[in-house]
Amino acid sequence: MKKYSSKRSIQILAHLLQQYGISDIIISPGSRNAPLAIHFSETDSFNCYSIVDERSAAFVGLGMAMSEKKPVAITCTSGSAAANYYPAITEAFYSNIPILVLTADRPMDYVDIFDGQTIRQNNLFHQHSYGDFQLLEDSKENAEDLNFDTIKKAIELCIEKQGPIHINIPLEEPLYELVSELPTFPTVEKTIRQKEYEIPSNLVAEWNTSQRIMILVGTRDYSPELENQLTQLVKNHSVVVLSEANSNLHHEKFFRHIDRYVFNFTEEDFKTYAPDLLITVGQNVVSKKVKQFLRKAHPKQHWHLDEVWQPDTYFALTEKVEVKPEVFFTRLMKFINLEPSPYFNLWDVLRDKKDAKHEKFLSTVDFSDFYFFHKTSQMIPENYNVHFSNSSAIRYAQLFDYGKRKIYCNRGTSGIDGSTSTAMGFAIKNTNPTLLITGDLSFFYDINGLWNQYIPPFVRIMIFNNGEGNIFKIIPGPGNANPNTLDEFIATKHHKNAEFLAKHFGFSYTKVDDDITLDRVLENFFKPDSQPKILEINTHGKNNADIQKAYFNYLKES
Repeated sequence: MKKYSSKRSIQILAHLLQQYGISDIIISPGSRNAPLAIHFSETDSFNCYSIVDERSAAFVGLGMAMSEKKPVAITCTSGSAAANYYPAITEAFYSNIPILVLTADRPMDYVDIFDGQTIRQNNLFHQHSYGDFQLLEDSKENAEDLNFDTIKKAIELCIEKQGPIHINIPLEEPLYELVSELPTFPTVEKTIRQKEYEIPSNLVAEWNTSQRIMILVGTRDYSPELENQLTQLVKNHSVVVLSEANSNLHHEKFFRHIDRYVFNFTEEDFKTYAPDLLITVGQNVVSKKVKQFLRKAHPKQHWHLDEVWQPDTYFALTEKVEVKPEVFFTRLMKFINLEPSPYFNLWDVLRDKKDAKHEKFLSTVDFSDFYFFHKTSQMIPENYNVHFSNSSAIRYAQLFDYGKRKIYCNRGTSGIDGSTSTAMGFAIKNTNPTLLITGDLSFFYDINGLWNQYIPPFVRIMIFNNGEGNIFKIIPGPGNANPNTLDEFIATKHHKNAEFLAKHFGFSYTKVDDDITLDRVLENFFKPDSQPKILEINTHGKNNADIQKAYFNYLKES
């Protein structure tokens, strides 16, 4: 016999989640949220997942929402458990990933009287959420009607904004009173707003009078509609489209390796290659070099296309276009001229030169992090979703071609903290296999990302273990510190490996120390197995930072 919580607020919450099709719920253990755990797990329309570590649980939920493209609910007990959600919530906030955060709480009168596991949870995530809501205890006057309206508003805002929403749920004791039958609640009349958009005539005029049009695409999901629209724009060499690995756009006329082309720009080059109209699409751009270039280029016009965010990243923003890029380009293309532009040819010549240098350099590279990324980019099966951790991993990824594989990375806040958990959450909800390519520090930082029972056997993890945070040997600045300080407190040298962790969490494990072994094991690594797999590439002692610096030095040679 089914047993449900007797708490009216939880019954209403579950009903409304069902009404809006929110079915995936991550539950972290606790007593204050036990009524939610019991109620959700007993309701057939919910898929419930038990994740102990709240920090990891929130990132798992983020990965699920990223995969499903719809809200995922996460719930935990009161106190510091809720605070552990914060890193994933900031990532979801800046990446516009819909997470419904359900924190159980003590009654409001218990706050700041030193009752156990009680902190100021109301508005806890206010700086990084799209809405913060507090339910009433069942005993309060008009609680049922007010809670119904509050939850409905919160869910619709989560869907509309495609970002994190917080509902704090004070619960009075007793917590474990259960019922076997539920009341009937009314069907919800959904009131999610749909945006209408008509393109202003001045934007059409600016496009048609611009001689040098650049479209820069940052982090975003694959969109066949947007890809087709941008393909039409570049077909006659009318515009320059710059994209990155995690822009998920594919066409031979897109410029997909920005750092190859702009890393060595001089003050004169800033003027030579500058656009007069810059159109930016998507979220965070990985390339710091292109940010420097465009900030110095001072384009006359800059339009940013996004439903939620209109950041002035390049200090030149002139138009905030608050609509989906696909809608904008559909309207725009009815009115614009698509004439060949010398501006495209200017960039194309630069690309041909740098790409040729890139290919020549690859033939000289010994076993190293650089070699690993080059080799794996050729060997990953086409049906894989590829997640990169932050820091070195995503920067290496920008230098190589991953074809039409879907690429993901937590670039909202660009932290290493939840890369593994995000990838595992994504894998749990996706029918295609998932590969995580991660550095050693990112992997060891998020060990609890492997601590759940739902990871499918077709998950693959590649760890390039160089024994430190090698990014700090690559970027300018940290090298000014004394070597001992750099190694211990910044690069954090270590001698750990993942062998016993793999065994502990039920992964098969292979380690490689040279190029011959890597070439031999890569093909078998992707073959089906009864267990998920970890491949650790040991590049301890290799001059990884020097090799990457040599690569860019080689590119700039005439």
